[in-house]
Amino acid sequence: MLGNILFSLTIILLGLTTGYVVQILEKRKKIRLPMPMKEFRKILQKVGIFFFMSVSFIGALWVVDLGDVRLFSLPLLGIAVLFTGGVLGAASAGMMGLPRRKAGSLFVCCMFSNLGSIGGLICYVFLGEVGFAMMALYKLFEQVLYFCVGFPIARYYSTDGGASEGILSTLKKVFADIFVLVAFFSIITGLLLNLSGISRPAFYITINSFFIPMGTFVLLSSIGMAMTFGHVRYYIRECLTVLGIKFILLPIMVFTAGILLGYGQIEDGIPLKVSLVLSAMPVGFLALVPPTLYDLDLDLANSCWLVTTLGLVLILPVLVFLINFI
Repeated sequence: MLGNILFSLTIILLGLTTGYVVQILEKRKKIRLPMPMKEFRKILQKVGIFFFMSVSFIGALWVVDLGDVRLFSLPLLGIAVLFTGGVLGAASAGMMGLPRRKAGSLFVCCMFSNLGSIGGLICYVFLGEVGFAMMALYKLFEQVLYFCVGFPIARYYSTDGGASEGILSTLKKVFADIFVLVAFFSIITGLLLNLSGISRPAFYITINSFFIPMGTFVLLSSIGMAMTFGHVRYYIRECLTVLGIKFILLPIMVFTAGILLGYGQIEDGIPLKVSLVLSAMPVGFLALVPPTLYDLDLDLANSCWLVTTLGLVLILPVLVFLINFI
């Protein structure tokens, strides 16, 4: 157990540190990237998602047992948890009397979570390919919720209160996004192969044992290239609020919902364990996009992202204890 915890934390911290070191060296002219940093990060994200994660999704979903119809409620639980996080964030901002720019950033930080790279790695390391496959189901509609609900609400909080785009226009943009398309294609392909009855090649186990950690490392390296530390001390109250929502309130709610849905009776309780793990994930890096687009408080969003990501060092042992107890 301790070895798995250390392995997960090592991959996460090594990825972030590698990216941050590259960022610092590039700024100090110690190294020279073949292209601007923003483009380089984009390429790393494409490699991580298009190559490593898409292959892993297909392979994991190919062999998971989907015989219990209750599993198909996982995507609905996933979007319910994310949306509830946003509601709690908005309510907390109101109770604290935050101005619109800060309130909007707090909302997206509480709603957007790192389900794929960090959540996927933890599910795989502690729950195997079945856990990783159920993570893919849980996050099936994640991007749709972010772009169709999260972004329009974030725009509402902008200083000019600009009108949101129509739902059809937003949906077109969502499904024109190459990252969303690849994720959906991978998940649907894995499900179709699962239903086809075709046996998965034995070597796929070895592929996933390398691709899942490597995909996480590549994606987190791209995130580390944009990390900043300077303003955290100005947002202690907001960071503690996000920590309380993501690491305490949402896991309690999800555990209760999972018990009621009967997840503890499926596959040795793996759906319940996956839901619990993913409900306690740190702020997703995508949460930094709406503050940039809509003139919200970017420093607040960056601080909450950083603090919750580093908070994994404390929350991961607790999660491991809980999933072994269930």
